[in-house]
Amino acid sequence: MSHHPANHPTSAYTALGAGHYQSSELTRGPWHPDHQHAGPPVALVCRAVEAAAREHGLTHIARLTANLLRPVPICELQIEVKPVYVGRNAAHFAVQLTANGKEVGVFTALAQRESEFVVPDGLPGHPLPTVPVSPDDAKPVNFPFAGRHVGYSDLMETRTARGHIFGGPCAIWFRMRHPLVEGETPSAYQRVAVAADSGNGISAVLDYERYSFVNTDLTINLLRHPQGEWICLDARTYLGANGCGLAESTLFDAHGLIGRATQSLVVRAR
Repeated sequence: MSHHPANHPTSAYTALGAGHYQSSELTRGPWHPDHQHAGPPVALVCRAVEAAAREHGLTHIARLTANLLRPVPICELQIEVKPVYVGRNAAHFAVQLTANGKEVGVFTALAQRESEFVVPDGLPGHPLPTVPVSPDDAKPVNFPFAGRHVGYSDLMETRTARGHIFGGPCAIWFRMRHPLVEGETPSAYQRVAVAADSGNGISAVLDYERYSFVNTDLTINLLRHPQGEWICLDARTYLGANGCGLAESTLFDAHGLIGRATQSLVVRAR
């Protein structure tokens, strides 16, 4: 639970109208007290893409790619969604995220039309894998940076399905404690997006007090509509000898595999 009950914000964002949103302290990340964790703004963009896709009868967000140009400050944000191509069964969107008059992120997204399909029995690799430990049976765990400031660790509840958080490859369940936008229940896609950017953190192999391993992008691919409040990241970090790296997460909901997420890392000694 929150370590700062007094004057605690109750949502990550407040909608101001016309694509503008006020950020709260619940979006704060671990790298700088004035900067957001990328998960909440990526989820906010996902929300805008969902709304744009629904206008064309497209209800599945198959891919969301975030190019993170600058740290996102905890301030008023503006989101602008533009359709690049809209077809019968799929649409591509481009999104611009702006803060303090500067472009801080550009995004692309693919939305698809859903239709009923019966998966034949006996297909190789099917039924799809599940997480061996359900969220109900997983043990609560906190981020190492929890409690220093109101932030992302207050926004998210986390439980361990496998391994150790910030101790290499592991699987961690995530659930939002607060709404993404004030007065709204987050969609399942938004729940995935707010968690998926944590893959490089939970699977960290370096001491974050001595090193930074910030991701400069995030790509989420989803094979089906996620379900429920809990999202699991089964994550692993790979480091190169060139100051670069890759974090890769297999994504699950309580019913099984839903997709994957990848992040390109910039690795530096602090």
